[in-house]
Amino acid sequence: MSGAEAQNPEMSNVPQSQSEADKLRPTRESQVYTATRETLFPKEITCTRTHALSLDWVNGVNSTLPVYILQDHSQLVFLYAGAHVAIIYNHTTNSQHILQGYCSPISCLCVSQDRRWIATADQSTKSTVIIWDSYSGIPVNTLFDCHPNGGVIAIAFSGDTKQLVTLGSEKNQCVCVWAWTNDSQEPLWLTELSPEYGYQNDIIYNPKNSTQLLSSSASQVLFYSTAQGNLQYVPLKIIKLGDAATLELNASLFPQTTPEYCNIRNLARGPLNPSVFHWQDFKVITPTASGIVMIWELTQDLASNQNLSRDRVKVISLQEHPITFLTVTDSCIVTGDTRGHINFYDENMLLLTWYNQLNLDTIASISFSKECSRGCLADCTMEAKPLLSRNFVVSTVSSKMVHVNVRKGTSQVILQENCDPIHAVACHPTQPVMVMGNHKGSLKVWDYERKRTARSKVFEKEKEIQCVTFDPQGLHLAVGFGSGAVHFLDPNTLQSNPKECFDSPRDSISHMSFSSDSRYLATVDVGKAVTIFRSQTNDDSPPQWTYLGRYRSHYKPITDLLFGMHLDSNQPRLFTLGMDRMLVEYDLENSDTDQIVISSTKRIEQSAVPKCMTWYPPLCAEQFVVISSDQYKMKLFNSTTKKCRKTLLGPTYGSPVKKIEILPTSKDNETGSYYMAYITEDKIGVQILPLDGNPFKSHAVVCHPTGVSTFAYSHDGLFLFTAGGRDCTVLSWQISYNALEGAAALGGKDLMPFYTLLEGGKDGKFYRGKP
Repeated sequence: MSGAEAQNPEMSNVPQSQSEADKLRPTRESQVYTATRETLFPKEITCTRTHALSLDWVNGVNSTLPVYILQDHSQLVFLYAGAHVAIIYNHTTNSQHILQGYCSPISCLCVSQDRRWIATADQSTKSTVIIWDSYSGIPVNTLFDCHPNGGVIAIAFSGDTKQLVTLGSEKNQCVCVWAWTNDSQEPLWLTELSPEYGYQNDIIYNPKNSTQLLSSSASQVLFYSTAQGNLQYVPLKIIKLGDAATLELNASLFPQTTPEYCNIRNLARGPLNPSVFHWQDFKVITPTASGIVMIWELTQDLASNQNLSRDRVKVISLQEHPITFLTVTDSCIVTGDTRGHINFYDENMLLLTWYNQLNLDTIASISFSKECSRGCLADCTMEAKPLLSRNFVVSTVSSKMVHVNVRKGTSQVILQENCDPIHAVACHPTQPVMVMGNHKGSLKVWDYERKRTARSKVFEKEKEIQCVTFDPQGLHLAVGFGSGAVHFLDPNTLQSNPKECFDSPRDSISHMSFSSDSRYLATVDVGKAVTIFRSQTNDDSPPQWTYLGRYRSHYKPITDLLFGMHLDSNQPRLFTLGMDRMLVEYDLENSDTDQIVISSTKRIEQSAVPKCMTWYPPLCAEQFVVISSDQYKMKLFNSTTKKCRKTLLGPTYGSPVKKIEILPTSKDNETGSYYMAYITEDKIGVQILPLDGNPFKSHAVVCHPTGVSTFAYSHDGLFLFTAGGRDCTVLSWQISYNALEGAAALGGKDLMPFYTLLEGGKDGKFYRGKP
């Protein structure tokens, strides 16, 4: 970011002929300086992947954070957060630009009034704040270790965009004001809040005065001022009136309060919601969860606002239903409530107009466009005066986003994302579609080429989808539920035959897989048991799935399930792996209804706990099963003798590998090598085969900081999809095999990559043999 740019963030919006930009412009123009609204989403995209794994798309929204509208003129662009990234979504072109820079979930975000600058923050121990240019998607400044004892809970730009305020979530909360356009890593002002005022969870600037701020907790509103050259604050308190009638009323309303001050929370009849400044007068508006609005009439003197008389605070019972969001735009006060209704009020809190037919649930946020449309909205009074208003985007607690065009009087759903934990994801074996299921029983089929939902279904009886999988031919889709039920669906219609829905109450399904000939489906549940289903063929009817049996083959939880083929026949083989360190093989050919036959049981570890397994590709004459353990080791076992033939170092990225898959050969695979994909506790990675312990052949990135549940790969081996569990997102990752091979080549040849595994490397004491 250039110096002139940093001092005046609005400069890039000023025409060259009307400013001194030509004089201040550096010889080599920066991408931020020259960026326009169309820069972020070009019509023709030519992208060379320089990383082995690149985040391609984000399915899901963090519904606890607000949604902001960035553009509403020639194209509709808005901002929201999901997992550890922020997403700029262009609804017009159905494209995303993903802002990446965190290893922990984003805790708050905000935008400047002109929608040019974006600020994001997290609550990690390093507590990083990043300021982005919304036109180019480039980070222009990073503030490190802002609130190291708890992270950032709220953030806001000043009206002139020159300052940024952060509110920490420490035990004793701190408020920091940053001059972010400078190079300083120290706050301009800092103050520590007293715990007696409650946990402050929101902070804003006065849009008309950048020396005034406001923060709110469930019981107290704090007013800040920097007019005296430092950051000072006072709590807004109401002094009780002294006449006998009022004292008697106060005694009945506030029996446990001091004689001097009113209890604000009791007066508001419930907890307070984040406050806002009035658009013109020096007033503060505080909504409550009970539908009451408090209007504080402040003074410029900071100290005098601490002792407001009762006649300077208006308490208005605005509506019956709780207010969940309040904002100010132009000359209107706008509220959203638990019914999904949006109301517009004037400065006297008289209802002007409302939106009650948007088919929404509880309102989470409302964001107005920066472009005004004059005369497009009329109030509902007898005179029907035209109002100055703007289009807006509203989001709900169920992650539904609706864009309202005020001029046309229309609304459209622009996004309906997952708002429940996702633990199930699978890819079609021949088509570019991925299916995901959440804990609310919602199943969605997503076309990852067109970036749109192909079809969806909500199960009315069963909830908590735990597993989904396609058979190798793509003719069946099996769904496993938390109740232990298993349903077989048609992938094209998501319809099922009632006879193929097995709803017997069992333990929650944790794994499921089809055999390669699509004749068998095996499931694993948390009850340490394996259930097998078989496709039964009758002469007079199409094949139908039948229940074969359930067998408790392990005495500790089962960690993985694997189908294979016998070497001397085309008959399927089935293995299970447990935390009891046992590898169990089943005799499917001799198994019958309610009689599952065990072929062999083999203890494969003495101290390590096996986590997952898969078939090793045909890189040698023997057929191997590769098993990963909690000691970061990968072992190759002969599939017939179950003997360990080789032990190798696996990926070491903070936590053991918990699932591995061999990727299919893709058209981008110019080397002819085999590759393996894996997940750890919070990372997704790819590895070049054969396994040899070379750390440079493996690459991993953080995918879900709160934990990744499972992953799936596309039929062409070019994409990986990770389910984030409780962060309610599914991320799509594009693989670049050339970048992976290039990174491995930089590690050196022969023994050079392995020297880094020694303490001190090749120049260390261990290698040199010195004491």
